[in-house]
Amino acid sequence: MAMKFGLQLKQKQTLVMTPKLQQALKLLQMPAIELQQMLKQELIENPMLEEVDDALDTQETEEDRQETDSDSSEDEDGADDGEESRVEKIDLDEYLRNGFEIGYGLGEETPEEFFEKVPVAKRSFTDQLISQLRIATDDERILAIGDYIIGSLDESGYLTCELEEVAGTFRTDVAEVERVLAIIQTFEPAGVGARNLRESLLIQLEAKGLGDSPATVIIRDHFGDFKQKKYLEISKKLKLSIAEVQNQCKIISTLDPKPGLEIIAEDPKYVIPDLVVEVIEGKYVVYLNDKNIPRLRVSQAYQSELMKDSKDGSRETRDFIQSRLKSAKWLIQTIEQRRRTMVKVMECIVDKQREFFEKGTSFLKPLTLQQVASEINMHESTVSRVTTNKYVQTPRGVFELKFFFSSSLKTYDGGEVSAKSAKDTIRKIIEGEDPRNPLSDQKIADLLKDSGLEIARRTVAKYREQLNILPARLRKSY
Repeated sequence: MAMKFGLQLKQKQTLVMTPKLQQALKLLQMPAIELQQMLKQELIENPMLEEVDDALDTQETEEDRQETDSDSSEDEDGADDGEESRVEKIDLDEYLRNGFEIGYGLGEETPEEFFEKVPVAKRSFTDQLISQLRIATDDERILAIGDYIIGSLDESGYLTCELEEVAGTFRTDVAEVERVLAIIQTFEPAGVGARNLRESLLIQLEAKGLGDSPATVIIRDHFGDFKQKKYLEISKKLKLSIAEVQNQCKIISTLDPKPGLEIIAEDPKYVIPDLVVEVIEGKYVVYLNDKNIPRLRVSQAYQSELMKDSKDGSRETRDFIQSRLKSAKWLIQTIEQRRRTMVKVMECIVDKQREFFEKGTSFLKPLTLQQVASEINMHESTVSRVTTNKYVQTPRGVFELKFFFSSSLKTYDGGEVSAKSAKDTIRKIIEGEDPRNPLSDQKIADLLKDSGLEIARRTVAKYREQLNILPARLRKSY
């Protein structure tokens, strides 16, 4: 049998894990506070995005939303953009549903191991700066003026008094006060001791060794244009490409506008719920707790200005405008899809666990990710991402979304109860026991059996340990 070599063309339909799909998955899993930070970063980097001011613009018409949806599929740059549009239009949940069948390795993720943070005592913001001042000099006069200046910094690290005030207090001239302030402005974290945001950013750039960089020139000489995201004007004035201006602005966006907040007395311990469940007119209503998340839209004014300038501009300018515009529209659509998905998942949970919301933990039913996924016609992985590291505020308190999912235990009548419900029952039994004659794990199992729940002694022991309850012999009091 003769062997032959040759080329063969074969068509094959596959889904591609593009960077934008990766970002969509990441957005889906982000808690509200991380999403808020991420969108603020996007507002800095993409001039085509702007935040909707609720005080000035409280309504977004259906026509505007339809225009955004239709524009995202326009082919404005030929075949290459057409190909990109086909990739971007892939439904995220459809991707997840099919992607597992073609081996992307996105199935079960390796569970991450989290360690509880141990509180560590920290010195205050003022103490740390004064300590650095003591290291920098032993001159008593500089120390006295420096202490006064440090005591006049707000929690963000900015100077809240005029230099003339400090000079008058120490009966000296402003020049001497400025020399002491210059010393403090070299301290960590970089940017403290500044009199305004512009000065703080310049200090931070200098600390990074970027004192002669275009980023410094932008902040020093074109701060107004930077704040208004007039990247085209900056590129013209500095004779830099738009891409380079964009890169420099990315560097600036990594700086800390409130450097003093980097030093805090202790780590905050709080949870910001991503969703809210309320009872309105006897019905459970689900909505997102997104009041602090920037509402985004495409900047029509800036888009028109850029389009006008691009007619006479270079190919690079036109490409920059088109890419930023597509990126802005895609982000807005993805955030909206995230919103709908989260509400849809939570509404299903409320429906499945209605007795819990009405009566309490003892009535929590067994529920799996697959059950919810099947109910709302989504992939299990989508539901998993939506419920990971997210919390919901309910009339019964704040709960992690994973709380509502639990394995099942059989009852003697053929029914099922939630493992969490069983734990709650065990806790109540122990709370009601005679402390002089505490119940053994076997006795608790027998009581549960009498109530119709099929549960082994070792399972009772496991649940008791998970509830941080001591065994009977250590609970006994005399």
